[in-house]
Amino acid sequence: MSILTVKNLTHGFGDRALFEDVSFRLLKGEHIGLIGANGEGKSTFMNIITGKLQPDEGNIEWSKRVRIGYLDQHTSLEKGMTVRDVLKSAFQYLFDYEAEMNEICDKMAEASPEELETLLEDMGTIQDILTNNDFYMIDAKAEEVGRGLGLEEIGFEKDVNDLSGGQRTKVLLAKLLLEKPDILLLDEPTNYLDEQHIEWLKIYLNNYENAFIMISHDIPFLNSVINIIYHMENQKLDRYVGDYDNFKRVHEVKKQQLESAYKKQQQEIAGLKDFVARNKARVSTRNMAMSRQKKLDKMDIIELDKEKPKPEFDFKEARTSSKLIFQTNDLVIGYDEPLSKPLNLRMERKQKIALVGANGIGKTTLLRSILGEISPISGSVGKGDNQYVGYFEQEIKGDNYNTCIEEIWEEFPGFNQYEVRAALAKCGLTTKHIESKMLVLSGGEQAKVRLCKLINRETNVLVLDEPTNHLDVDAKAELKRALQEYDGTILLISHEPEFYREIATEIWNCEDWTTKTV
Repeated sequence: MSILTVKNLTHGFGDRALFEDVSFRLLKGEHIGLIGANGEGKSTFMNIITGKLQPDEGNIEWSKRVRIGYLDQHTSLEKGMTVRDVLKSAFQYLFDYEAEMNEICDKMAEASPEELETLLEDMGTIQDILTNNDFYMIDAKAEEVGRGLGLEEIGFEKDVNDLSGGQRTKVLLAKLLLEKPDILLLDEPTNYLDEQHIEWLKIYLNNYENAFIMISHDIPFLNSVINIIYHMENQKLDRYVGDYDNFKRVHEVKKQQLESAYKKQQQEIAGLKDFVARNKARVSTRNMAMSRQKKLDKMDIIELDKEKPKPEFDFKEARTSSKLIFQTNDLVIGYDEPLSKPLNLRMERKQKIALVGANGIGKTTLLRSILGEISPISGSVGKGDNQYVGYFEQEIKGDNYNTCIEEIWEEFPGFNQYEVRAALAKCGLTTKHIESKMLVLSGGEQAKVRLCKLINRETNVLVLDEPTNHLDVDAKAELKRALQEYDGTILLISHEPEFYREIATEIWNCEDWTTKTV
């Protein structure tokens, strides 16, 4: 049975077309991976099927009474609510039933025998709903899912207004899973989750009996939980049965077949045109030439999709730094309270160190303390000389109304317009992206603009905080290659082992020195 049917969907922004006559269907129990390069329109598609955006053309039809749960990248939380309040709000419909049952109890005192029978029947139905949905175990269920996603470390009584962006995403994901909707819509759910909690989510989704559509660039995770792929490319949406690896095989075969058919047709077209050109003027062969021309006119011309620009992240390297990069002396990091034991760490030139461990234990705080952006609770950091540091932050707060061009120009005022456009194009951004405001770009496109700033500044030390969040498969692979070839020093936070293991010369597990319970 089809839960969602999309027919003849066409949509775009200004002169930038995203979908052209696209169709889509979601069947009960399907676990769908929605994939495609940054900027192809995956999040826009989610916004259209949830009614947040109206398409230019097309029809979106959901089954009756279907409950939809959507985790997007930009949902906000109400100030004053605790983490526990948000999780329990997943069961609001059950609290409404409880309130209705209490009203029924009040009415019973004055009801006639006939009315009493109806009220008792309604009360029994509601009681069954509450029991079958574990209403009397809500706190235990909320804490179970919260623990699975690492919310216990954050604190169930913490005000959601005090949470980081990554922590807010975790809370929203936990709430969504507790709602158990008929269809889950997940937009990059593994961003901001560490390895342990990604593993928990993997098990949860594998056991999820309802349908879901998930956007993700984390291929190992995607492969482990989905059974259908929808590939978004060049304004089209194509369906493939199986996992991502199977999609890659089939997609490559289809691409080669199309290229072969295109070459064969082009040879045929060239032959026909040549015959027409040589024979249309001669009386004896004119009819044959006209016949060939008619064949040309009726021919369904094969067109190859335009190749998307592939990103190139080649870092500019500054002159060599001193041997010492940093050394900490009994460094205790934190804000209001300590997040670490006293740390005595040392990093030297050309080391590539990955910081790993659960979220919330102080990895970003350690980076910012080493960079001198925040003061430690105690201890000190000593740094070497001749350091040219490039820092990629995990989160950029606030709306950015600059265009991509303005964003680069502010950083490199000496660039002319051609140089700005060339730098952005080299990072895999099209002309349409380059001329857009940062505000309307996808998370992956924004990350590419930020990487553009980084690769165009001479550095000998790179400090990278979750740089792969939102990046598509090609961009992630290219960044991995560039960091492997980078001749400077790298301090990297990442939750993707397949990304950092082939870059890092050393791995520091921050759980070994945190004061947080993990």
